Amino acid sequence: MANWKEFREELELTPEEDCVIELEKDLIRTMVQIREAQGLSQAELARKCNVKQPVIARMEKDVHSPQVDSLLKILVPLGYRLQIVPIEE
Repeated sequence: MANWKEFREELELTPEEDCVIELEKDLIRTMVQIREAQGLSQAELARKCNVKQPVIARMEKDVHSPQVDSLLKILVPLGYRLQIVPIEE
């Protein structure tokens, strides 16, 4: 089986699709860092956000692309918000 880099090249993603994937990975990685920095387990965060723990786990594993409302349900109780900024070239 090919490694991830080879597999990703075979997908022939457009630059836009690749950018979306990278942005989503950065967002999820940042959310995990915030949760851990606040000393919260997935279960504790789920209670704080009024969602079930598997929702947090799926989001952190990047199983599904999170919807904006799901992101807000998690970010707001953590004390954060989404902000639109230009992509650095």
